[in-house]
Amino acid sequence: MTTNFRLFGPAHLAILGAVPLFAAVLALVQRRLPAGTKWLRVALGVMLLADSAFWYAYLAITRQPIFPDQLPFELCDMTLYLTAMALLSLNAAAFDVAYYWALAGTTMALLTPNIAVRFPSLATVQFFVYHGLAVSGVLYLLWSGQARPRPGSVGRAMIAVNILAAFDGIFDRLFNADYMYLRAKPEHASLLSFLGPWPWYIAATEAVALALFLLLYWPFRRSRQTGAQAR
Repeated sequence: MTTNFRLFGPAHLAILGAVPLFAAVLALVQRRLPAGTKWLRVALGVMLLADSAFWYAYLAITRQPIFPDQLPFELCDMTLYLTAMALLSLNAAAFDVAYYWALAGTTMALLTPNIAVRFPSLATVQFFVYHGLAVSGVLYLLWSGQARPRPGSVGRAMIAVNILAAFDGIFDRLFNADYMYLRAKPEHASLLSFLGPWPWYIAATEAVALALFLLLYWPFRRSRQTGAQAR
């Protein structure tokens, strides 16, 4: 089935703008609440998990196959769960990884969505809600001052993504799946389209991920240096 979704068309641009706007509104509300108020971030964390549960319930009810291709093994799935953990508990280790995975990985999925069906539809709306909530959750925690990446977080995020890739690579091999696009690039245009053929694009993705992670940590490194000089 061909899709009527237009990359960077009006609908796509509206969605891309809504994600940081939603996070900014939540952060503004959080900053106006009494210090230590947690109901807003907990509600957002529950919303993330509820969205995931809804999707898998829908797949089960409509008897769509979940194994092996629709299990929550993608980077964006893990990002959503880590973001939910950070929202529910302010777990610093979870945020350390979710911050980079959301802004460097899930954002890429929002920019170049893998959509092959009509828009809008339940599947396409779910795609954008699912990915958008993960990015909004990370930005909300960051902009409200409740979390920030710690020193060493770039290395931890890189180790974590390679552990996930190793797991997915084994699963892909055993069950003929393609989680994290480790066996083949997506048919739609994406960053991977510019990184060469298989398997070289996998190594190139590793370098791109490290560069993006370092760039995402750069503002916090500068702020730490500025603070040290001020003392």
